[in-house]
Amino acid sequence: MQSVREIAKEIVDREGGYVNDPDDPGGATNFGVTIHTMRRLGLDLDRDGDVDAGDVRRLTRRQATDIFVTHYFERPLIAELPEALHATVFDMYVNAGGNAIKILQRLLTEMGHPCVVDGALGPNTIGAARAAYVSAPQHLVDAYGIARRNYYFRIADRRPASRKYARTRAGTKGGWIKRAEEFITPRFHLSPAQFQERVAAWG
Repeated sequence: MQSVREIAKEIVDREGGYVNDPDDPGGATNFGVTIHTMRRLGLDLDRDGDVDAGDVRRLTRRQATDIFVTHYFERPLIAELPEALHATVFDMYVNAGGNAIKILQRLLTEMGHPCVVDGALGPNTIGAARAAYVSAPQHLVDAYGIARRNYYFRIADRRPASRKYARTRAGTKGGWIKRAEEFITPRFHLSPAQFQERVAAWG
Protein backbone atom coordinates (compact mmCIF):
# COMPACT_ATOMS: atom_id res chain seq x y z
CA MET A 1 0.00 0.00 0.00
CA GLN A 2 1.06 3.58 -0.63
CA SER A 3 2.09 5.86 2.21
CA VAL A 4 -0.23 8.74 3.08
CA ARG A 5 2.32 11.22 1.75
CA GLU A 6 2.53 9.37 -1.57
CA ILE A 7 -1.26 9.51 -1.87
CA ALA A 8 -1.18 13.23 -1.03
CA LYS A 9 1.43 13.90 -3.72
CA GLU A 10 -0.77 12.13 -6.26
CA ILE A 11 -3.71 14.30 -5.21
CA VAL A 12 -1.58 17.42 -5.71
CA ASP A 13 -0.66 16.17 -9.20
CA ARG A 14 -4.30 15.41 -9.96
CA GLU A 15 -5.46 18.83 -8.80
CA GLY A 16 -2.93 20.75 -10.90
CA GLY A 17 -1.75 24.34 -10.49
CA TYR A 18 -3.41 27.69 -9.96
CA VAL A 19 -6.97 28.24 -11.21
CA ASN A 20 -9.65 30.79 -10.43
CA ASP A 21 -12.74 29.61 -12.28
CA PRO A 22 -15.83 31.79 -11.66
CA ASP A 23 -18.00 28.67 -11.97
CA ASP A 24 -16.14 26.93 -9.15
CA PRO A 25 -17.50 27.77 -5.66
CA GLY A 26 -14.03 27.00 -4.30
CA GLY A 27 -12.67 30.23 -5.76
CA ALA A 28 -8.94 30.73 -6.28
CA THR A 29 -7.25 27.33 -5.90
CA ASN A 30 -3.68 26.05 -6.19
CA PHE A 31 -2.77 22.36 -6.12
CA GLY A 32 -6.28 21.72 -4.82
CA VAL A 33 -5.98 24.07 -1.83
CA THR A 34 -8.69 26.72 -1.97
CA ILE A 35 -8.51 30.30 -0.80
CA HIS A 36 -11.15 29.42 1.81
CA THR A 37 -8.87 26.75 3.29
CA MET A 38 -5.93 29.11 3.31
CA ARG A 39 -7.99 31.76 5.08
CA ARG A 40 -9.19 29.23 7.63
CA LEU A 41 -5.57 28.25 8.29
CA GLY A 42 -4.35 31.86 8.29
CA LEU A 43 -1.81 31.29 5.50
CA ASP A 44 -0.81 34.86 4.70
CA LEU A 45 2.20 33.83 2.61
CA ASP A 46 3.10 37.33 1.42
CA ARG A 47 2.64 38.77 4.93
CA ASP A 48 0.51 41.70 3.78
CA GLY A 49 -2.17 41.26 6.42
CA ASP A 50 -4.73 39.30 4.42
CA VAL A 51 -5.11 36.05 2.53
CA ASP A 52 -5.98 36.68 -1.10
CA ALA A 53 -5.40 35.20 -4.55
CA GLY A 54 -1.78 36.32 -4.41
CA ASP A 55 -1.21 34.05 -1.42
CA VAL A 56 -2.89 31.18 -3.24
CA ARG A 57 -0.47 31.66 -6.15
CA ARG A 58 2.50 31.51 -3.76
CA LEU A 59 1.51 28.13 -2.31
CA THR A 60 4.06 25.40 -3.08
CA ARG A 61 3.47 21.73 -3.86
CA ARG A 62 5.13 20.78 -0.60
CA GLN A 63 2.89 23.12 1.40
CA ALA A 64 -0.19 21.71 -0.34
CA THR A 65 0.94 18.17 0.43
CA ASP A 66 1.49 19.06 4.10
CA ILE A 67 -1.97 20.68 4.30
CA PHE A 68 -3.63 17.62 2.82
CA VAL A 69 -1.88 15.14 5.10
CA THR A 70 -2.63 17.11 8.26
CA HIS A 71 -6.05 18.63 7.59
CA TYR A 72 -7.62 16.22 5.10
CA PHE A 73 -6.31 12.86 6.29
CA GLU A 74 -5.11 12.94 9.88
CA ARG A 75 -7.65 15.33 11.44
CA PRO A 76 -10.73 13.76 9.81
CA LEU A 77 -9.50 10.33 11.09
CA ILE A 78 -9.38 8.74 7.65
CA ALA A 79 -6.48 6.64 8.94
CA GLU A 80 -9.01 4.77 11.11
CA LEU A 81 -10.82 3.41 8.05
CA PRO A 82 -9.78 0.15 6.37
CA GLU A 83 -6.52 0.83 4.53
CA ALA A 84 -8.06 -0.07 1.18
CA LEU A 85 -10.33 2.98 1.50
CA HIS A 86 -7.59 5.46 2.37
CA ALA A 87 -6.70 6.67 -1.12
CA THR A 88 -10.23 7.11 -2.44
CA VAL A 89 -11.75 8.68 0.69
CA PHE A 90 -8.70 10.95 1.13
CA ASP A 91 -8.93 12.07 -2.50
CA MET A 92 -12.64 12.72 -2.17
CA TYR A 93 -12.19 14.60 1.11
CA VAL A 94 -9.79 16.99 -0.63
CA ASN A 95 -12.33 17.41 -3.42
CA ALA A 96 -15.56 17.59 -1.41
CA GLY A 97 -14.81 17.94 2.30
CA GLY A 98 -17.29 16.31 4.67
CA ASN A 99 -19.40 15.14 1.74
CA ALA A 100 -16.74 12.45 1.23
CA ILE A 101 -17.74 11.01 4.60
CA LYS A 102 -21.46 11.44 3.97
CA ILE A 103 -21.11 9.43 0.77
CA LEU A 104 -19.43 6.66 2.77
CA GLN A 105 -22.03 6.80 5.53
CA ARG A 106 -24.91 6.49 3.08
CA LEU A 107 -23.18 3.60 1.34
CA LEU A 108 -22.51 1.76 4.60
CA THR A 109 -26.14 2.20 5.62
CA GLU A 110 -27.27 0.77 2.27
CA MET A 111 -24.93 -2.19 2.88
CA GLY A 112 -26.63 -2.96 6.20
CA HIS A 113 -24.24 -1.11 8.50
CA PRO A 114 -26.31 1.90 9.64
CA CYS A 115 -24.59 5.24 10.19
CA VAL A 116 -25.71 8.74 11.04
CA VAL A 117 -25.04 10.81 7.93
CA ASP A 118 -23.23 13.73 9.54
CA GLY A 119 -20.01 13.99 7.53
CA ALA A 120 -17.76 13.12 10.48
CA LEU A 121 -15.82 9.96 11.19
CA GLY A 122 -16.62 8.72 14.68
CA PRO A 123 -16.60 5.28 16.30
CA ASN A 124 -19.92 4.26 14.68
CA THR A 125 -18.88 5.03 11.11
CA ILE A 126 -15.38 3.64 11.57
CA GLY A 127 -16.78 0.43 13.04
CA ALA A 128 -19.35 0.15 10.25
CA ALA A 129 -16.65 0.65 7.60
CA ARG A 130 -14.48 -2.04 9.14
CA ALA A 131 -17.40 -4.46 9.35
CA ALA A 132 -18.43 -3.74 5.75
CA TYR A 133 -14.89 -4.32 4.55
CA VAL A 134 -14.67 -7.65 6.35
CA SER A 135 -17.96 -8.76 4.82
CA ALA A 136 -17.24 -7.47 1.30
CA PRO A 137 -13.50 -6.78 0.87
CA GLN A 138 -13.68 -7.01 -2.92
CA HIS A 139 -16.74 -4.79 -3.16
CA LEU A 140 -16.44 -1.82 -0.80
CA VAL A 141 -13.83 0.26 -2.64
CA ASP A 142 -15.59 -0.09 -5.99
CA ALA A 143 -18.94 0.68 -4.37
CA TYR A 144 -17.52 3.84 -2.83
CA GLY A 145 -16.01 4.90 -6.15
CA ILE A 146 -19.31 4.38 -7.92
CA ALA A 147 -21.07 6.38 -5.19
CA ARG A 148 -18.52 9.18 -5.77
CA ARG A 149 -19.27 9.14 -9.47
CA ASN A 150 -22.99 9.31 -8.81
CA TYR A 151 -22.43 12.25 -6.43
CA TYR A 152 -20.68 14.18 -9.19
CA PHE A 153 -23.45 13.41 -11.65
CA ARG A 154 -26.09 14.64 -9.21
CA ILE A 155 -24.24 17.94 -8.75
CA ALA A 156 -24.14 18.40 -12.51
CA ASP A 157 -27.82 17.45 -12.81
CA ARG A 158 -28.73 20.26 -10.42
CA ARG A 159 -26.17 22.88 -11.48
CA PRO A 160 -25.66 23.40 -15.22
CA ALA A 161 -22.53 25.50 -14.60
CA SER A 162 -20.86 22.43 -13.10
CA ARG A 163 -21.49 20.14 -16.05
CA LYS A 164 -18.20 21.12 -17.67
CA TYR A 165 -16.42 19.37 -14.80
CA ALA A 166 -18.20 16.11 -15.63
CA ARG A 167 -17.71 16.20 -19.41
CA THR A 168 -15.23 17.74 -21.79
CA ARG A 169 -16.02 20.29 -24.47
CA ALA A 170 -16.12 17.37 -26.89
CA GLY A 171 -18.86 15.80 -24.79
CA THR A 172 -16.77 12.90 -23.48
CA LYS A 173 -16.01 12.06 -19.85
CA GLY A 174 -14.55 15.01 -17.99
CA GLY A 175 -12.37 15.42 -14.93
CA TRP A 176 -14.85 14.59 -12.18
CA ILE A 177 -15.93 11.30 -13.71
CA LYS A 178 -12.42 10.27 -14.70
CA ARG A 179 -11.26 11.14 -11.20
CA ALA A 180 -13.86 8.89 -9.58
CA GLU A 181 -13.06 6.09 -12.01
CA GLU A 182 -9.37 6.14 -11.07
CA PHE A 183 -10.54 4.36 -7.91
CA ILE A 184 -12.96 1.95 -9.59
CA THR A 185 -12.06 -1.38 -11.17
CA PRO A 186 -12.05 -0.90 -14.98
CA ARG A 187 -14.93 -3.30 -15.54
CA PHE A 188 -17.18 -0.84 -13.69
CA HIS A 189 -16.13 2.21 -15.71
CA LEU A 190 -18.80 3.76 -17.89
CA SER A 191 -18.38 3.08 -21.58
CA PRO A 192 -18.62 6.09 -23.91
CA ALA A 193 -22.17 5.02 -24.79
CA GLN A 194 -23.16 4.64 -21.14
CA PHE A 195 -21.71 8.03 -20.34
CA GLN A 196 -23.61 9.67 -23.20
CA GLU A 197 -26.83 8.03 -22.06
CA ARG A 198 -26.28 9.33 -18.52
CA VAL A 199 -25.74 12.93 -19.61
CA ALA A 200 -28.22 13.02 -22.49
CA ALA A 201 -30.73 15.03 -20.46
CA TRP A 202 -28.21 17.86 -20.09
CA GLY A 203 -28.62 18.74 -23.76
